[in-house]
Amino acid sequence: MSAQRTAVIIAAHGRHYLAESDGRKLQCVTRGKKTNVAVGDIVHITLTSPDQGVIDQIAERKTLLYRSDQYKSKLLAANLTQLFIVVATEPGFTDDLVSRALVAAEAAGIQAHLILNKTDVAEALPRTRERVAPYAALGYPVHEVSATARPEEAVATLRPLLAGQSSILIGQSGMGKSSLINLLVPEADIATREISAALDTGKHTTTFTRLYTLPDLGPDAAIIDSPGFQEFGLYHLTEGMLERAFVEFAPYLGHCKFYNCRHLIEPQCAVLAAVEAGKIAKMRHTLYAQLLHESSQTLY
Repeated sequence: MSAQRTAVIIAAHGRHYLAESDGRKLQCVTRGKKTNVAVGDIVHITLTSPDQGVIDQIAERKTLLYRSDQYKSKLLAANLTQLFIVVATEPGFTDDLVSRALVAAEAAGIQAHLILNKTDVAEALPRTRERVAPYAALGYPVHEVSATARPEEAVATLRPLLAGQSSILIGQSGMGKSSLINLLVPEADIATREISAALDTGKHTTTFTRLYTLPDLGPDAAIIDSPGFQEFGLYHLTEGMLERAFVEFAPYLGHCKFYNCRHLIEPQCAVLAAVEAGKIAKMRHTLYAQLLHESSQTLY
C-alpha cells in the first residue's frame, strides 16, 4: 500500500515522529537521515502500513521557531502564531531566558505574551510584577494566573487567547507549564501517555515537544507543550535580524552616524544614546551585545 496522506506532526523524538491525519495517529520516519521536521509541520506522508508512514515532503511553513548553539540548531515548532513564556513568583526565572525567547519570537514573526503563574504566592508577587513590568512596557501582554489556587480563573483568562491560534508554551522547569497545559487540555495526560507509547519513549514524557488540537476553539487552534529548558541560544540570528528583533530599538534605527553601525561602541549611535537616556533598558542592550557576539561564533 502506498496511499498518500497529509498530516500534522504532533510529536517528535529523535528521528521518530507522530503525525495526525483525520483523527488517526501515524508513526512516521523521514527518508534517509534527515531530521528537519518540526512539531506543527504539515507533511505529506506515504503510508507503509495502516498506522505507519514515511514523510516525503514538508509543506511550506508560515513560521519556524528554533534555538541554536555554536554547533547545531534545534527546531521547536512550526506554523506558530503565538508564543507564551511562562514565568512564576517561585522558583525565580531568569530575565536572560525571557528576553531571548522574546527576541526569537520577534525574529520568527510570532506574537509573544508572558504568563505570570503562581500569583497566590503573595509575598513574592510584588517583586515578580516589578520584574515583568519592563516587558509589559515594551508592549508584550502579561497575563496573571494561578494554575493551582485559582484554576477556573486561569482557564477563563487563557482560553480566549488560544482561539484560532497555534500557540506554544515555553519556560524554565518549575514554572507550572504542565499544570497550565493540563487545565487547558484536560485529556493531556492520556494523550501524552499515548504519544509516549507510540514514540516508544517510555518514562521520558517531558523530554519531547507535543501538540494538542483544540477543536472547540477553532479548526486551526492548537497548543504545543515544550520541555523546560534553561538555555535559549540564538546563534542563527544575523546582525540585521537581531537589531530588528529588539522592538525598542525601532525608533532609533537609521539615525546613527554610520549606516553600518553595530550599536556597540560607535560614536554618535542613536541606540547607545537612547540607552544612556534611559529609553532602552541597559539589561536589554547588554543581551543584544551578547547575542551579536554569539552570532559571530557560529560553526554550522
